[in-house]
Amino acid sequence: MKKLTIFLFIIALALVQIGCNTGSKVEFIEKENQIDVMFEGKLITSYLHGSDLLKPCLYPVKAPSGAVLTRAYPFEEIEGETSDHPHHTGLYFTYASKGEVNGDSFWNLHDVPPQIKHIKVLDIEQEKNEGKITTLSHWINRNNQPILEEKREMEIVVLENEYRVDFTIELTAIDTTVTFQDTKEGMFAIRVADWLTENTKGTLYKSTGEYLNAEGEKTEKNVWGKQSSWVRLEGEKDGKRIGIAIYHHPESINFPTYWHARGYGCFAANPIGQYDFQKGRKEENPQYRTLIIEKGETALFKFRMTIYEGEKKKEQFDQEFKDFSKN
Repeated sequence: MKKLTIFLFIIALALVQIGCNTGSKVEFIEKENQIDVMFEGKLITSYLHGSDLLKPCLYPVKAPSGAVLTRAYPFEEIEGETSDHPHHTGLYFTYASKGEVNGDSFWNLHDVPPQIKHIKVLDIEQEKNEGKITTLSHWINRNNQPILEEKREMEIVVLENEYRVDFTIELTAIDTTVTFQDTKEGMFAIRVADWLTENTKGTLYKSTGEYLNAEGEKTEKNVWGKQSSWVRLEGEKDGKRIGIAIYHHPESINFPTYWHARGYGCFAANPIGQYDFQKGRKEENPQYRTLIIEKGETALFKFRMTIYEGEKKKEQFDQEFKDFSKN
């Protein structure tokens, strides 16, 4: 009888443990000017939205093992790390450096306004191994008037050795037509840690990264300024292969996107720009293009970012793009 009691106790304990492991939720913990995204006590990322920021961003962005994939600067200054382009703040969504959005810029560093300003959290959902947060922001012009409403859904899913984040972003013109002129400075972007770059100028880490696109082309030289449905950047940290893959959804504006993927660490999908990329690749007769959002109309942007550990083959990225395209 005593042995049976002990056996039943062990079974019950195991069931409790299984429940804990399979029932964990992605949690959103709201703090002043930020929302931490947690899973089983570990930080995945933080959504930063302070009034002093030019745009909301995710920082830091971590891999399942805890490795940090974003450069610390300008939030932290670390000796030996690169400190160029202070407007590259973690993971962000923005556009224009020379007034390409109705005469205003939202990409480069400047005084506020212009600014992409977080207004409020619209919804939070927390489920088994996943969670979703929906936010509202305004793109505010130099006269401190909102010209665009940005509704952003970020759905985070925790998989084995992998985080997956789906971004659905709707830009709606509020009370005037909003015109996006052509520039390479955009749009869905992450500034990666120096170790994940192809050619860092920093001294803290050695570059280990390499780009690969859906056409099988590798390195910045062959990926930058081209259109592709996905691009991944993979490197090595503490003996582990770790990578970031970004997928562009076919329903998104101007699919497939151009890639502003720089070897020094700016990894960006830019579905609006065109001329700068065609010119940079020395194509004949490069063409400008413009995105016009009429008053009350909405432009849709959809991306998936996968943060993974362990080396992956091209066929795996191809399959994930197919799966993402069905959503």
